[in-house]
Amino acid sequence: MKSLKDINLKGKKVIVRVDFNVPLNDKLEVTDNTRIIGALPTINKLINDGAAVILMSHLGRPNGEKKPEFSLAPVAKELAKVLGKSVKFVSEVLSDGVKKTASQLESGEVMLLENLRYCPGETKGDENMAKQLASMADVYINDAFGTAHRRHASTAVIAEYFNNNKYFGFLMEHEIVNLEKALSTKENPYTAVIGGAKVSSKIDIIRNLIPKVDNMIIGGGMSFTFIKAMGGEIGSSLYEEDKLELAREILNEMILAGVNIYLPTDVIAADKFDNEANTKTVDSNSIPNGWMGLDIGPVSLKRFATAVKDSRVVLWNGPMGVFEMDKFSKGTKGVAIAVAAASTSGAFTAIGGGDSVAAINKYDLADMLTYVSTGGGAMLEYLEGKSLPGIEAIKN
Repeated sequence: MKSLKDINLKGKKVIVRVDFNVPLNDKLEVTDNTRIIGALPTINKLINDGAAVILMSHLGRPNGEKKPEFSLAPVAKELAKVLGKSVKFVSEVLSDGVKKTASQLESGEVMLLENLRYCPGETKGDENMAKQLASMADVYINDAFGTAHRRHASTAVIAEYFNNNKYFGFLMEHEIVNLEKALSTKENPYTAVIGGAKVSSKIDIIRNLIPKVDNMIIGGGMSFTFIKAMGGEIGSSLYEEDKLELAREILNEMILAGVNIYLPTDVIAADKFDNEANTKTVDSNSIPNGWMGLDIGPVSLKRFATAVKDSRVVLWNGPMGVFEMDKFSKGTKGVAIAVAAASTSGAFTAIGGGDSVAAINKYDLADMLTYVSTGGGAMLEYLEGKSLPGIEAIKN
């Protein structure tokens, strides 16, 4: 991997794909600047080198239309504040005016283009759009891991116009290095914690991890498909009827591979999907009719937490229950604490996926982990063993 730290781009015009897809409030103010902060190491490196920096990003899904609520103007203000210097914001993506501003950009200056997704060609991977963006710079850097699994004009197609003058930003490099470690490490015990609602969204991850892990912990709504596949009574709990046979196949694959399988043995059941619902702790394979499992129970949590804390490598993707509701948050919180404890004991701990990261942030544990991924869908596909266009475009 060609690292940005090994080169100096003094006097070069550098176009950087960043991920500034940040939340805005009704006053169009940035409410969480985590992703902006995450891009600062790359931006500051370029400024300190003496490069002229052109930044581009998407925000939300304007579907090719110019909608004010998706403008990157508020992001430019926030970036200027955290960067400590002015940022030239241009209210268009492709125009003669944009190209003129880019051509006049001097060493150490920063400009930000308007939302890339105002142009229909961005998500379609339009070659003409990519070529026009590329024409403004000498060097291309991709630092947006969250979109690396898409072949968009600004992520993969544009890289074709830079031959060897293309690099990963520091954020992308950090993601790739840590995900590769999660997939290739020989340390053990290695525990994967897989949760979330549906088996169908995690099949490929589980199968790709089976040869690598010692322990496979399965929680969240997806666990009920496995429990029902083994003949359990799950009441009104969420499950995928068309995935029951697949669940049996996966369980058999794990048994043959010698993987220790952890499924909930007890759950917190509720009589409705509501934080004010009546609840009780029951065996996971004996949930009464009309009741649904919304969190792992205390016995399951203790088993899961022990396995996690005894591990040298932990990979976590997906919550253990409906953690957004306080009544059903103990399982996810307990596992989060166990992962953090493993990390402080020297384990390599990696976490990704929107809900998992939200949980870690909710409990203020992110700083204790080895690695927190910034890309939900991109991380999933990487863990599934798929080739990511935004990464391959730089490597090739």
